[in-house]
Amino acid sequence: MTVYFIGAGPGDPDLITVKGAKLVETCPVVLYTGSLVPKAVIERARPDALVLNSADMDLDAITAVYTNAQENGHDVARVQTGDLSIYSSLAEQTRRLNQLGIDWKVIPGVSSFQASAAALGQELTLPEECQTIILSRASGRTPVPEKENLKSLAAHEATLCLFLSATLIRKVVRELSDVYPQNWPVAVVEKASHPEQRILRGTLADIADKMHEANIKSTAMIIVSKVFAIDDFVDSKLYDPSFSHACRKATVVEEVVVEENSVTNQATKSEDIQ
Repeated sequence: MTVYFIGAGPGDPDLITVKGAKLVETCPVVLYTGSLVPKAVIERARPDALVLNSADMDLDAITAVYTNAQENGHDVARVQTGDLSIYSSLAEQTRRLNQLGIDWKVIPGVSSFQASAAALGQELTLPEECQTIILSRASGRTPVPEKENLKSLAAHEATLCLFLSATLIRKVVRELSDVYPQNWPVAVVEKASHPEQRILRGTLADIADKMHEANIKSTAMIIVSKVFAIDDFVDSKLYDPSFSHACRKATVVEEVVVEENSVTNQATKSEDIQ
């Protein structure tokens, strides 16, 4: 018996992995987060499966589902949104499973920050401009360690993806304004990959008002990044003809090397003649 923690993706039911979908289709028990997981994902479950919504369950109730399944020798498809590595409650559930001696595995999924970048048509890193992405959240009812406050994170000028922070947007703006100018670019994607997806673009100066006017209060990814305003950047080294890597030799560099070798050989011959 195994509990499979499955990342169902950010909303589009087709963004679940093939492996995750097969487990939903075959496991005799399916436990899903009903507040967020699309119905189309759960409709994959076999007709005789025990399908349970964990939206109104606490950790003890969820654990009871696992122990009951173990007693019956039934695998469990534990379906949650996004990817299990970020804000998923995976750690607290697997700690209980470890204590009970119940086997478990994780099936990765697509995160909402990735779906948001796709919606924006935006690479979140750019060569020689930004090479780091920070995934975090604003501190609210759920506190954030002081060393991870937004002001300290902003000092890196990395792309900053903020989960679970839509209701705290004015606080986000205040804290980031201590580091960035008011024209620093911000994008907000509400319900990334859902049919009702919405996109807002702005700056620290106006993004809070835009979100208020659009009534965006939840299920939104806030991305703060200078890459949104940069069009003039150098090409990456990946396809640079002068750059060698394991799959391709640099044609331009090879030509230079040949010329250098030719000059060296000529010099050697000249020395031999003398």
